[in-house]
Amino acid sequence: MAALFGSRLRKLRVAAGLTQAEVGTLAHVVSSRIAQLERATGAKPTLELTRVLDKELVADDLLIDLWPYVYREAFPDWSQAFIAYSARAAVIREYASHVVPGLLQTPEYARALLSVGHTLRDSEHLEERLAARLDRQVRLTGPDRPELWIILDEAVLRRPVGGAAVMRGQLEKLLRMTEEPNVTIQVLPFDQGAHGSLGGSLTVLVMPDGTEIAYTEGAHYGQLTEEPDEVERFVLTYDQLRAMALPPLMSLALIRSVLEVDYRAASVPSRSDRRRLAQQQLQQPGGRQLRAGGGRIPRRRPRP
Repeated sequence: MAALFGSRLRKLRVAAGLTQAEVGTLAHVVSSRIAQLERATGAKPTLELTRVLDKELVADDLLIDLWPYVYREAFPDWSQAFIAYSARAAVIREYASHVVPGLLQTPEYARALLSVGHTLRDSEHLEERLAARLDRQVRLTGPDRPELWIILDEAVLRRPVGGAAVMRGQLEKLLRMTEEPNVTIQVLPFDQGAHGSLGGSLTVLVMPDGTEIAYTEGAHYGQLTEEPDEVERFVLTYDQLRAMALPPLMSLALIRSVLEVDYRAASVPSRSDRRRLAQQQLQQPGGRQLRAGGGRIPRRRPRP
């Protein structure tokens, strides 16, 4: 598909009477990038670049229509069908057992994860997969954005993927995403014990026509299920996980707590540290003391 995309791109460029350098200027990329696309070498095109090329070469959405097929080639075969379905789903319900779902990952978090995949071929392949993953997130704020309901195992919050700084950014993004009207996040705490999806992650997609599709995934495998009876069992499992998870507001409180306690910056004191510092300042000469009820005792003015 990448070769077909490159062939169509070259024909459109030649028909427009443009050089690779001229097309690169129009698309705000170097000419060698256009050459790579035409030869199907190097990183695959991002959706943003594809849209610009389609517009500048007056392709009437030809390149845009080809892009999803090129994009899917960056992922293992067993995930390509799932990606195609999720791109059209009206509702996405997901339980993540080990890592933050791709739709909510920061670039730094995604890079840290993709860098350790056993299917990764080289650095160019990493960039392709990273660009493809981040491009998927555009739909969350687009006109056809799906209803997204995410259940995160507590292990997802505690595992320091990429280090403390990367995790701070990732947890902060989770908190921001909950402000979107179509996004709900719950956390399944450790103390809930065993459940029906301990072996891996589970996603239930609801398509525009109401059809439901289930997808289960482990570290090195994925399985798409479309048989109604099988899907119904996965839907029941998901509903049980949702019942076991903390309510949304309590889930946000837990995410904030983990962010503050586990991944706070070295220069940012914890809540208990701030409280202790405040008490120390109050006990210093000239400081104000607190009444038992919480009000401040004003300083006494010296008598004349």
